[in-house]
Amino acid sequence: MDFSSIISTANKAIAKGKTKPAEWRREQLRQLIKMLDENEEEMALAMHKDLRKPRNEAITYETEYTKNVCRGLLNGLDEYMADEYVAKNALTLLDTTFIHREPYGLVLIIGPWNFPVQLSLVPMAGAIAAGNAVIIKPSELAPATAEVLRKTVNKYLDPECVRVVCGGIPETTELLRNKFDYIFYTGSGNVGKIIGAAAAKNITPCTLELGGKSPVYMDDSCDMKMAAKRLIWGKTCNGGQVCVAPDYLICTERVRDEFLRLARDQYKEFFGEDAQASPDLGRMINERNFDRVRGMLEKTKGRVVFGGEKIDRDDLFIELTIVADVTRDDSVMQEEIFGPILPILTVSSLDEAIDVINAGDKPLSLYIMSTKKSVQDEIIARTSSGSVCVNDLIVQLSVETLPFGGVGASGHGAYHGQYTFDTFSHRKSVLKRDFGFVGEYLGLFRYPPYTDAALRRMRLMLMNRAMPSVGWLKHLLLMALGAAAYVGLKAAMRAAQVDLPEWM
Repeated sequence: MDFSSIISTANKAIAKGKTKPAEWRREQLRQLIKMLDENEEEMALAMHKDLRKPRNEAITYETEYTKNVCRGLLNGLDEYMADEYVAKNALTLLDTTFIHREPYGLVLIIGPWNFPVQLSLVPMAGAIAAGNAVIIKPSELAPATAEVLRKTVNKYLDPECVRVVCGGIPETTELLRNKFDYIFYTGSGNVGKIIGAAAAKNITPCTLELGGKSPVYMDDSCDMKMAAKRLIWGKTCNGGQVCVAPDYLICTERVRDEFLRLARDQYKEFFGEDAQASPDLGRMINERNFDRVRGMLEKTKGRVVFGGEKIDRDDLFIELTIVADVTRDDSVMQEEIFGPILPILTVSSLDEAIDVINAGDKPLSLYIMSTKKSVQDEIIARTSSGSVCVNDLIVQLSVETLPFGGVGASGHGAYHGQYTFDTFSHRKSVLKRDFGFVGEYLGLFRYPPYTDAALRRMRLMLMNRAMPSVGWLKHLLLMALGAAAYVGLKAAMRAAQVDLPEWM
């Protein structure tokens, strides 16, 4: 596919400044809300076709979530766009210093298949709010949703500046041969490396939202029934295909046994006696991912203590399967599961649990099920992860004032709320100075011929956030007296109608 025309049209609009006015940004965000309102049912049906995604999940976590993000961006746009004035040192006391946020230009967003609406349109909304033109390439693994996005976005939003293009690996490869000003990718770590390498060829900044094995630490201080309820929900939501889904559980044997007792009842309460017949349980996205997850289960040396019997390739269905007695080198511990398998790794102490977490890549999210503040604080202090959620799962993503992103192998860059606007904005430093005498006097030390006195003045002028010495206070006083004398002389000369010299 030849994308040159679409890219050329967008770049011409950028060159004319079309995307920069606040009103253009607002209008696109309002149109995006309208698009989601008027096509919500069609999108929900498309996501059900692609993922067997329940209607409630499609609306709650996809369309309604995205609309709320747009409302937040509209409400905060004036604040986000405003120049940010910053502190100055003594040398720049009379200057104006601020950060001006400007759009990067043309943004490429490569969306995933697991939340095909939210994870394509939320970054797009932030990029538009920041004044960029956008090209979205939704995942070909959710083709029905990709087609709805192509049809609706290209209809409701500015076709010169915001476009959706469809296709698979060849089309994505072709897109990446073009120069963009920013690339935003959500998906697997393996593909993330390819995206990062392609961006590096043009020195293009990028955000990589990846994943990883997000652990859950649980101790006996928590409300075990509620913890089990939340953990079973987190593991079965979207068929377990969530980048921040709980990947494995770390606990003592006693906590494990109590959790298993409660998990059986909770799973049945959610999905009935026959979970496969429930309309509220999604499916694996395709046969390849089904086979990958089933392969992990077939190779495990752990003990299947729940589920593992109803596995239907024709229906892409895998029931929730809990595996106990796993070790770090087990098949279910080698990569992100991204499916309804929950391994349990037993430990005898908090220190051992932290060692398990730190032995792997830094996770996108880390979950702590404990009411002990000392436990919460120790895990947070001694581990590294993109985010932490205590006594619940996944809900940290709903807080717009918290940045969402990974660290290390789970990605780099962050977004949500104002952080999305900032992600797609270059923070340009600006200093404004006039040609007045005082400003020039403050910086005389920079000019040749250089002297020791000039060097001493430089050290004083550039002193930053240090306790002022007596010499420094004396110097400030002399500067103030000099400035006052200058202002007074200038006023007197004007009163006497004497022509001011050019340096004044």
